[in-house]
This record gives sequence, structure tokens and C-alpha cells, in this order.
Amino acid sequence: MADGELVKKMLRAILQANKGGVSLSRLQSEYKELSGEQIPHKQMGHNHLDALLASMPSVIRMERNRSGEMVYFASGANETANIAKVVARQRSSKKTGRPHLVNTQMRVKPAAPLVLNGKILDNHLVPLASNSTELATTLHCHCMCNLSFLLCFFPDLPAPLNLNESHGSGKGKPYNPQQVQGRIREILGKYSNGFWVSKLPQIYRELYKQDLPTEAIKDLETWTHICTVEKTCSSNPSELLLYPRPPAAHLTRSGSRSPRSPPSSSSSPSPPSSPATLTPDLKLKLEELLVKYSNGLWAHALPKLFQDTYKTKLPGHVLENLHLLSDICTIDYPMPDNPKRAILYKRSSTGGGGGEDENCNRRNSSTSEEELRVRQELGRRLSNHAVPSLQIPKEEYPSVLVVEATNTNGVILRYIGEGYSQAQESMEDEMREFYGLDQSSPTPLSSPSSGQLVAVRAEEEEEILRAQVCEVMAEKVKVYYVDHGFSEVISKTKVFELHEKFFKLPFQATKCKLAGLEPFCQEPAVLKKFETMASGRILLAEILERGQTPLVVLYDTSQDDDVNINAACMKALQDKTLASPLQVNSAYMNVTVSSVCSDGTIYCQLPSRGLAKLNEILENIETYFHSQVTSEFLVSRPFCGKGCLARYKGKWSRVEITNLHGSRVLDILFIDVGVQASVEVIELREIPPLFLRDLIAIPPQAVKCCLADLAVSVGSWTPDAVQWLREKVLNITDCSMKVAKVDETKRCIYVHLFTDKNFHDPARSLNHQMAQSDLFKQQPDVFLTSHRFLLLHTHLCFLACHPGHFVLQPWRDMYKLVVLMGEMILYYNKTEEKPLNIEKNQIYAAKVENNWHRVLVKGVLTNGLVSVYELDYGKHELVSCTQLRPLIKEFRQLPFQGITAQLAGVKPRQWSEEASIVFRNHVEKKPLVAQLEAIQEATNPWDRKLTVFLVDTSQEERDIWVHDIMAEFADELTNEL
Repeated sequence: MADGELVKKMLRAILQANKGGVSLSRLQSEYKELSGEQIPHKQMGHNHLDALLASMPSVIRMERNRSGEMVYFASGANETANIAKVVARQRSSKKTGRPHLVNTQMRVKPAAPLVLNGKILDNHLVPLASNSTELATTLHCHCMCNLSFLLCFFPDLPAPLNLNESHGSGKGKPYNPQQVQGRIREILGKYSNGFWVSKLPQIYRELYKQDLPTEAIKDLETWTHICTVEKTCSSNPSELLLYPRPPAAHLTRSGSRSPRSPPSSSSSPSPPSSPATLTPDLKLKLEELLVKYSNGLWAHALPKLFQDTYKTKLPGHVLENLHLLSDICTIDYPMPDNPKRAILYKRSSTGGGGGEDENCNRRNSSTSEEELRVRQELGRRLSNHAVPSLQIPKEEYPSVLVVEATNTNGVILRYIGEGYSQAQESMEDEMREFYGLDQSSPTPLSSPSSGQLVAVRAEEEEEILRAQVCEVMAEKVKVYYVDHGFSEVISKTKVFELHEKFFKLPFQATKCKLAGLEPFCQEPAVLKKFETMASGRILLAEILERGQTPLVVLYDTSQDDDVNINAACMKALQDKTLASPLQVNSAYMNVTVSSVCSDGTIYCQLPSRGLAKLNEILENIETYFHSQVTSEFLVSRPFCGKGCLARYKGKWSRVEITNLHGSRVLDILFIDVGVQASVEVIELREIPPLFLRDLIAIPPQAVKCCLADLAVSVGSWTPDAVQWLREKVLNITDCSMKVAKVDETKRCIYVHLFTDKNFHDPARSLNHQMAQSDLFKQQPDVFLTSHRFLLLHTHLCFLACHPGHFVLQPWRDMYKLVVLMGEMILYYNKTEEKPLNIEKNQIYAAKVENNWHRVLVKGVLTNGLVSVYELDYGKHELVSCTQLRPLIKEFRQLPFQGITAQLAGVKPRQWSEEASIVFRNHVEKKPLVAQLEAIQEATNPWDRKLTVFLVDTSQEERDIWVHDIMAEFADELTNEL
């Protein structure tokens, strides 16, 4: 999902650089020039760019210029725009992919408490420029910004193109005015809304492969028969606009101007004669449109609005003869110089009947009744059209209330939270009051019609809900509750006209599509499982694809372990008869142990119909892929729980995606052998549709097992015990086992395992041999030093303990760290665990949760756990000794990213817990500017300590110096004491 605050900063910076405002197309192009991408309106939950801009009143102010075009200004813009916004637009042209942006420049502090020493640490600390010339040079070197942006800070820099400058083919050269005029007329035909004069040479050069003569630029203002040159309200007088010549105009009887058809020319034939009147149906439709726009409607917006509403084109003669609408609307020409820009206002009444209903002034005839019926039908259609569309929440994991699903491609749900469920509840409270039970309450609709949007009193008599009429019967009506997602048949006496003020909130009942279930969207087993697990519950939705019907994965997070609803529904398609039944005291021959995990868990394949069928299908897939281009089956949209194919021991095997590390690296589980691995997404393939249904029906063939009757539990195994068992059972196909216990909660069976067929003799089991051995004896302990208590304290503090101790990460190299960790995942998750002699104060790779980190061993505990310090994140962790690997040279190249520091500008002291909390709230996991004050060098890089000032530059108006906050807080505590 796009960074909303970053987008606002960049838009504000562009707008403040253009005091005279910018058009929508120019705003888009300048944004792309600076960021390398379009303004991400869809990622931010808006279908259209202008809707996104309208949602940012604190950033953007919108006005229409004299030509009627929408122009965008910075809200509250002033002449002293902050330099920080320039730096916020920086991006390195050497980086690939989406640029990583952050505001890393500070404003000048009114009363600087220190003298800058100008010392720079790894180019992350940018000293403030001493004057505008120096700063302008810095910006030229480091910012991809246009000249007009710099002008708002440094007016002495060269100005952009104006009519008095020398441009184009050379000063004073003769040229052919007729040829240039004809070409400019063609250009203006393509840009009927006008454009900046400064853009004309570029456009001219692109179209005609010639430079625009300089003298022609000077002559533009005199070519009034071709174009109009207009000065803007910008503080920069060189910014001029170029428009097509406005057509002549004549006065209507009411005194307002109305456009006349443009004169004919050799390049464009005269338009055909226009009808003198409008048909009643056309006039009625136009009148209905104007009803919904009480503040007026621009005439040039009529064609698109008419097309969207009535699915037919507006007759061309309407705009050329606006006076034909004078009996249904008033026509205003706010720009006499441009009569094409007219505003239409609906007349309050067509007759003089005071406050009477407009329909009462019409003649009492069958034609009037028919017209009234048409009017009501159009009004109902338009009412539904006027309700704004529901925007998808900006967050990646919104909470949703699942209503129902008769098809997993259209699951009905409601978003939970501010602007959604809370706004709906507020509206329904207001509706309950508006449609009260007193005598003044609105009367029921006499004749509701199908498709009409109405207010409905629910059967409980307490709730008033918005609904749409589905079917009208004799005494009852079937309605669909647009905010709750279900239908109901109710009495007509409970249906009321929906007041205009209840049209503002989008319909809250919406739909989503469950990822991975598209081929089985109507399978009864899938829908039954979904009904049991999801219907009527609040779940977490991971939005994979934003569109009219978002593609999502649903999670139930109410339990200790998150439950993937999509994956659970897919498992409902499995045929249980294709798996071996597991019962206590049952014995199984020809068992294959496919995996032995480092915690002592083993996975076994048992003979079954499912295993035989699986092998047959996978062989057919191998043959199929040999005859196909397998790149056609690349996985384009990976997500947790998705089933697909990956190579295992040279053959395609079924896998389930278990975790994603960004967009490139992911963790998978080979579900039929129980082996976990990390791969790049390009190594995965979709299951060919030809084999999908048969393959999905086969349950996973790897059975999770634990050895019974051992003194140690799973998770406490030593590396030696794991290695011994692997050597005994892997790659052996004739093992046998006997079930001792079935643990449904852990989805594991406890077994006695044998390497031969003598499962009748417990003494021959591997369980017995391991119990009698010394395999589970721990290595001698290496005790922690006196830093043990400090370690425990730091472990709680994570990245920031208090002003005297915190850890910084350089912003510039964060992307390098992400790449490095992805490479470590791919490398270490493919290497087998080997016994490792772990030494204190040595560097290793350690697996913490799902990631591999570069760590420093601080001590080895008695229970097989190791205390480690994450060198890139400054955190202390306890991990199993089985989760450590040697850190190879390739992964040592990037300097360790965790830098220990203390806050400058405050006296060293024993910080209270209250002060530490205040400090952490201001700095932890936030992008800050660190100004270096001193360096305390050390032999090891992780022992080096910096003294820095921290500055939060995220606010537009001022910078927050963290040491000021902490000094003030300390003073308050002293005064209280």
C-alpha cells in the first residue's frame, strides 16, 4: 500500500513551487518526473485521481480558472515554503525499483543551542547550507527538481521561458507566419483547454520536428484570430496560458451571453443545422440532471454526465444552443471572454405557484401523468447514482464483518472502523430520529417501484435502515439492505422515501473475492466450510489486489494461532478416504521417513490410495511440463496458504506457501514430505488446470509424528540426537511403526519407529535405542558474565531504552539490509543443520522467528539456549543452539546496521521509567534526522557509540528536537520533587 504522508509531502512541494496553480495533467507529470511513478490514487483507495486530491483539503485547494479548467493550489501556501520539502523529493537515480523516500533535512532552529561541527557520519548527516547560493548548489547536485520549484526559494535564479526571451531557431530569424499559425491552430485543436506558453516549443518540436521560431513566440499576443494569451495570478509574470480563440457571442433575451457556432474554415466544414427545439424526453432528462446539482453544473460536463447516467450520447446541438434550455434552467457566463464556459442552474419552479410542488403546475392530462411517471423513474435511477462509491480501506489488513457467501467470488462483507461501520451507526442513529414514531414522521411510500432506494423500518420497529426495492408485491415488498447485505420481505407500510441527507454515505455492504478459491467458488463443501468458520464473524482481511471486487485472504485471529480461512476452505475439498486411517495400536509397514526436523519432529509417508494416486498425477505433470513452456505457469500473486508446485529432488512436488519475505523470497512447505524451504517466487509454478481438481482432493501425504516414551520432549533435542536419527531412517523405504497415541490438538501422532518389520518387539525400536544412549546429554555450560541483568533489561527495551541508550539504523542502507536478509533466508533454509561448536563473543547467523539475522553470541545457557545480540537491529534474543549457523564471508560485506547511540543536549542521569516511555514514544521505529555531536570509538564496530541530536521532521510547520522534550520533562520531574 502507498505511503499517504509521503504522497502528501510531494504534492505539497509541487504545488508550493507553482504559486499560480497547476492543472491535473501537469501535476501528474511533475509528480512522475520527481518520483518516477504516477500519483498512486488507486493504491490509496480512490478510483480517480481527482477524488484523491479532493480528499486532501489540508494539502490541496481546488479552483476553476477563467477557462473553466480545474486548477490546484497548495492549501495555505506562503512564499517561505520550507527547504525540507525539497530534500523530501530526493531519489538516487542509481537505485532500481520504487524509490525509498524520507524527509532527511532539518529547518533552521530559531534559537540553536549548539554549534554545528559539520562532521558527517556515512553521508547520513547533511549539514545546513550557510546561504542560498550554497543551498542552491546542493539542491542542484542532489535533487531532481524543476526550475520553477527552485524559483520559489531563490528568485535570483534564471526565470523560465517568457515572451521576451530568445528561444527556438535563433533570434530574429525570418519565418513563415502562415505556416506557424496553421500549426498552432492544429496544436490548439488538440489542447482545447489551453496550456502553458512555456510548453509550446516542446510540443511544436515533437509534432513538426522543427524548432518554434523565436519571433513567433513574441507574436502570439497579436494573433487574436487564432489564440488568446492570458496572464495568470502567479507571482511569476512569465507564466502565460495559451487558449484557442473564443468564438463570437450574441446576447439572449435575458441579457446573458450564449455561444454561437464557430465560423467555418477550410480545415473544418460547417456543422449541420441544429434543431430549433429539444424533445420533451431529452428536456426531461436534462432537467433531472440539474435537479441533483443545486450549486450549478458546468455545461461542458453535460456530455459525460449524460452518457454515464442514461447510457446514450447527448445530442451535439445542445451545447451549441444552450438558449434552448432557458425554460428549465438559468444560464450564467462567469467568463464573458470565453462563452463556452457556462454554468447551468436548475430553476426553482417552472410556474408561479409559490411553494407548491412543481408537478402541481402541470396540466391534468394523461400525458402529464406519464411524464410524471418517467420523472419519478429517472429520479430513482439518479438517486442511486448519486450515492458515492465505497472506497477500499487504505490499510493492508482491515477488519471486516463477514455477512454471507453464496459464491466465494462474491463474499458479502462490511468494513469495520472509522468511516465505515462507525459512520454507518451514526447515520442510522440519525435516521432513527428522523423517521421517529411521532405524528410528524414521514408517511409511507404509496407506490414503491423496483430499484428504488428507500428507508425501511425493520421488523423490530426500532431500526431504520437504507434499502433498495427488489420486488413489489400486492401488500409486501422485497428489499435489499444496502448497508447490511441481506434481503427481506416486509410490509409496504414500513417503506419510506429516503431523505437526501442519507445519500452521502456509500453503501456499506460490499463484496470481495477469496484468493485461491476461484475455480471452486460454488463448491458446496467450500461454502459449507466458509459458513461454519466465517459467516457472521469479524475477521482480518489481507488485501492482495484492489479493484471493484478486492482479492483477499481472510484470517481468524481470535485464537492463539491465526487461521487462514481461504486455506481451510480449500482443505474441505480433500477426500479423506485417500489418506491412511491412524488409530492407536495400529501398525504400518513400508513406511518412508521423509524428514527429520531439528526439534525432533519426524514426517512419514504411509502406504495409501492417496499416495499412489499422487505419484501418478505428479508423473503426468512432469510429462505435461516437458511439452509446455512452464514459464506460462509462473505464480504471479503469491500469498500465505496458496497451493502450487516446486522442485524437490529434481521433480515437481506440491507445496504450500507459509510466509512471504517481501515480493521476492518466500517460505514453503512440501506438504507430502514435510520439508520446509525458502525459495524465490520464480521457482514456483501454478498447478495446471487439467490436474488441479484431482490434486486438490488428495490430502497431504506427510504424517507428522513424534517418538513416544522418550525422556525429552520435542524441541529439546540435541544436534547429535537429530543427526543420529537422520542417519538411521532417511532414504530407507522399509521402516515400520506402531501408533502409541493420537494428539488431535497438536495434529501429531506418537509412534514407536523401527528400521525393520519387527514392530512386535519394543526393544528393537529406535525409541528404545535413543532412550538408552547419551544422545540427549547437553554440552557443558558457558555462563553469562555480569552483563546478564543488563541483557535482560535491554531485551525489554528493543530499539530504544532511554536517552542514554538507543540504537540507530542508517536510512540509506536499509534496502541493502532487506536484500541481504532475503539472501540469507535462501541460503540457510536450504542448508542442513550440522553440529556446531558455539563460542562466546563470536559472530553467527541465527534464525529468529522466520528470518535469519547476523548475531553476536553473548553467552550459552544450560538448557541449550543461546543469548545473542542482533547486530543489525540492536536487540537481544534467546534462541536454540540448533538455530545457529556459521556466518559466511558473503554475508559479512555489509557493515552492521545497528549503531548504539546516546542523546546529545541532555545531562547524563538515571532516567525514570516515565521518562523512558516518553522517549520511546517519540523516537522508536520512526525516521528521524540524527545530527552527530561526538563518536566514542572502539575496537569492534558494535561497541562504538555515538552522541547525536535527534530531530523529527515529519511535521510541516516545525521540527521537533527530542532533547528539548526530554530536558523539559526532566525539569518538570525535578520541580515536582
